[in-house]
Amino acid sequence: MNRLFRAAAVILAALSMQDVCSAQFYKDVFQDSGINITSRKDLPAVRMLGLTMETYYSANHNPMELSAKDTLEQTAKMVTSDLDYNGCLLYPDGAPRFRMIYENGGSAGAHGRSLTEQGLENIRQFYYNGGSYVGSCAGAFISSKHFTTKMDSIPEGERKEYLHIYPALTKETELEKGADGIFPYTDHSIEPGSPLLKYFDFGGDMKVANVLHNGGAFLFDDDPRFFAPGTEILTRYLYDKDDKLVAEGKYPLTGKVSTWAYKADEKSGRLVACGSHPEIETEGERMEWFASFLLYAMDGNGKPQVKAQLANGVERRMVKDTKDNDPAFTKIGDKQYHHFTVSVPKKAKNVKVTLSCPVEGIDLYLSAKKDDFAFIDGAKYKDVTFGGNKEMSIDNSWVKVKGKKQPKSTLWYIGVQCATTVSEVATDYGVAYTGKTEVLNGIPYTIKVTWDE
Repeated sequence: MNRLFRAAAVILAALSMQDVCSAQFYKDVFQDSGINITSRKDLPAVRMLGLTMETYYSANHNPMELSAKDTLEQTAKMVTSDLDYNGCLLYPDGAPRFRMIYENGGSAGAHGRSLTEQGLENIRQFYYNGGSYVGSCAGAFISSKHFTTKMDSIPEGERKEYLHIYPALTKETELEKGADGIFPYTDHSIEPGSPLLKYFDFGGDMKVANVLHNGGAFLFDDDPRFFAPGTEILTRYLYDKDDKLVAEGKYPLTGKVSTWAYKADEKSGRLVACGSHPEIETEGERMEWFASFLLYAMDGNGKPQVKAQLANGVERRMVKDTKDNDPAFTKIGDKQYHHFTVSVPKKAKNVKVTLSCPVEGIDLYLSAKKDDFAFIDGAKYKDVTFGGNKEMSIDNSWVKVKGKKQPKSTLWYIGVQCATTVSEVATDYGVAYTGKTEVLNGIPYTIKVTWDE
C-alpha cells in the first residue's frame, strides 16, 4: 500500500509539473522513432505520469522497408521545411519547444546519418539551450562522442553521426539477441544515493530485475575516456552470466555503469542514458524505473533565459527570423515565453508596458513580476485578453520598512507569451500541424516600458 501511495504522489507531482511545463513548452516529451530506430508509437510511462507527448515514427528500422517518403517526412519534421525553418524541436530563437526528447533503440549511426548534420545540430541546440534528453541503447550510444566494442582499438575523436552531448566514449556490452531470437535480460542495482530514489523505491531492494537488453552500452567509471567529469552514476549492471561472457572473450558486466546522467551547465538540459530497454514496460518497477529517468531528466531542464534589459522609452523589436541567427531579437513561437527585465527607479511614476503585434488573429499575453520570472500563473500583473496589443500599468510605489535601507530601483521581470498554437491531425507518421502554422516560424512584436521621473 505504501508503494501505491508513493507512486500516486509522484504522478500527482508530475501532473503539477506538467501545468508548469505547459506554460513554457509546446509539450512535455518528443519521442524520436525515426529512420533506422524502433518505430515505437507509445511510451507507457509517459501516459502513467500524465505527460503530453508527440511522436515521429518512420517505417520499421529494417532498412529494406524504408522509402523516400520516410526521409522527406523526417526531414520536414525534425530538420527543416518552409513551414517550420527550425524543425519541430526548436522555437524560432533556438530554445527547446519540448521539455524532453526521447531517443529509441536501433541503429545509432544509421539514424544519425539519416538526420543529416543539421538535424543532429538541432538536437544539440535543443539540449544546450535547456531541453533534456533520455536515450535507451542506441539512444545512449548516439548521445556520446563515439563507441567501442574492443578495448584494443579505442577510436579517437568524435563520430560525425553522433551527437557528442555526452562528452565521453561508450562501450558496447556485446550482449545481444541470440540465434534463437531470444533476447537476454539484465538486472540493475540502484546506486546508493541515486537521485532516482526521489521518485520511486523500486520495491525497496535497491534493484531492478529482468530488463530486456540488446547490445546496449555501459561506462567504465574508472576510465576518463568513458566517464566525463560531472557524470552521475544512477545504476550499475548485475549480470549472473558474467562467466560466460568472460569465456567468450567479452567484458563482464556486473558493476559497470548501466544508467548515467549528465548536465553540461546551468543553461543545458539533463541527459539520462541507459544501456537496456525499460521503455517497453507497461507495469511494475521496470516501468517506474523508466518513469524516473523521465522525471529526473525534466527536473534538470535549463533555467529560463532573459532576452534583454529594457530601458525607459526604448522600443525593442522582436522581428527577426530563425535564418537571421540573432536569437536576442527573434520572433516568438507557439506557447513560448520571452523574458525581459527592467530596472525602474524608486521615484518613477506612471510606469507602463506596451506590447504591439502586427499580425491579426494572434494572442500574445503580457505579465510582470517583481524580482522573478513573470510566468502567468505567478505574476502580479497579467493581461490574457485576446489579441496581440496590450498596455499594462504597474504600481511601482514603495512601502518603507523602518530601519531598512531602501534600494534605488526595483527589478521587474516582463513576460511575453504567444498563447496561439497549432492544431494537429493524425497521419501515418505521427501528427501534422494545421491551423495557425505561422506561429512555427515565429510571430513578430515590439515591447516598450515607459515611466515619468
